[in-house]
Amino acid sequence: MRTALVLAAALLAVVASAPAAAPASAAAYAGMTLPERMTDTGGGSQLITAQASRPGVTKGKLTWWDRRDGRWVKAGSVAARFGAGGLVNGAQRKQGTSTTPTGLYDLPYAFGIAPAPAGTKTGYRRVTNASWWCQDNGSRSYNRWVEGLPADCRANESERMAFFRKQYDHGLVIGYNYDRPVRGRGAGIFLHVNGQGPTAGCVSVPAGAMKRILTWADPRRAPHIAIGTPSGRTAITAVRP
Repeated sequence: MRTALVLAAALLAVVASAPAAAPASAAAYAGMTLPERMTDTGGGSQLITAQASRPGVTKGKLTWWDRRDGRWVKAGSVAARFGAGGLVNGAQRKQGTSTTPTGLYDLPYAFGIAPAPAGTKTGYRRVTNASWWCQDNGSRSYNRWVEGLPADCRANESERMAFFRKQYDHGLVIGYNYDRPVRGRGAGIFLHVNGQGPTAGCVSVPAGAMKRILTWADPRRAPHIAIGTPSGRTAITAVRP
């Protein structure tokens, strides 16, 4: 009996001194790319990830990916900027807060003051002096591009796109609050060229990177953009459309 007790105590000591096993989730993630760790990537074979280290920061990294032979392969990566108010869950965002909405979104079309870069495959809309993005919550054109400002869309509640000569040289519309706009949640969220500093809620990158992304994106491959942080309520791995 004494021998058995001694052996049991020895076994307990060995177990207690052994290093703790890594969490199953961490072990499962080993060697996986960011898209492979995500709950949803939009169903296509192209994906852009825009990630900040935590919700309150205004800088991070944007990477674009191709799905090849069942794996996600990095096609390019660049420093990115976010809203002056940081990042917030897209379903909880409020207009006028200069926050970038986290989530997974499609990319309806490209646009720009300058001509489309050679090789652009996404539908491209040129900005004119009459181009506005209506952000007036009382307008029937809320969160839509309009040529000429409608009577029910106030200029001081909208954005005259030609005024942003640098930022809107080239861009992509992000499908946030776009298909069925919710008033007060926000309008005019784009991926565009960097300005002087943080954005008013968009994601921005250097001009050269924006051109590369436009020539890379292919609507036949259903590209999406995922915006988020490594963990918490805004985790990019948990985003859904």
